[in-house]
Amino acid sequence: MYNILICDDEKDIVNALKIYLNDTNYHFLEAFDGEEAVHMVETNEVHLVLMDIMMPKMDGIQAMIKIRERSNVPVILLTAKGEDSDKVLGLTVGADDYITKPFNPIEVSARVKSQLRRYMQLGGGTVRPDVIRVGGIELDDKEKRVMLDGEPVTLTPTEYEILKLLIQNPGQVFSPKEIYTRIWNDLPLGSENTVAVHIRHLREKLEINPAEPRYLKVVWGQGYKCEKQG
Repeated sequence: MYNILICDDEKDIVNALKIYLNDTNYHFLEAFDGEEAVHMVETNEVHLVLMDIMMPKMDGIQAMIKIRERSNVPVILLTAKGEDSDKVLGLTVGADDYITKPFNPIEVSARVKSQLRRYMQLGGGTVRPDVIRVGGIELDDKEKRVMLDGEPVTLTPTEYEILKLLIQNPGQVFSPKEIYTRIWNDLPLGSENTVAVHIRHLREKLEINPAEPRYLKVVWGQGYKCEKQG
């Protein structure tokens, strides 16, 4: 399954491209300006980006530069006829290819497949079973390393094991007693407070606003879960 990000400020074009690329091996992500595109690449595993040049907030060239600061994901720019200077600039700052509007569905499909094939052959899209990603959190269980939006996060061994349990099972609720039993391998005596303290520390390290967590959620009366990211 390949995650393809389609970014254009015209929703009709986004929908048209999804139709052209109708394939059971593709999962589509959407963005409608450059800022959204950059955020999607930073917080999701993306295997290819289709991105318009002329967009509000941040145009495709600026977004391309931002994306290249941290990712080598293939990017195909969407351009209008006569935008030759933009095509050249886009390729100069790191785009892999471009497609001119109006689109030829066969050409769109062929160029996407070509870029995905090259990316996978170079190892850029290699999926490692010991690397778990949920949104902007990446846990490398082989290296025992956690990254948040590309930046390393220092966790204690206990914090690491709790995070691993939760992000390995996104959406599943674990009671404090269950977390304590699994992580401490002991009878869950006084587990409520102990687990709550560790969850609070994890939120302080992983959440922008620990009071309104995006990832580590409490389900009142039941326990904790890692929120699935769309």
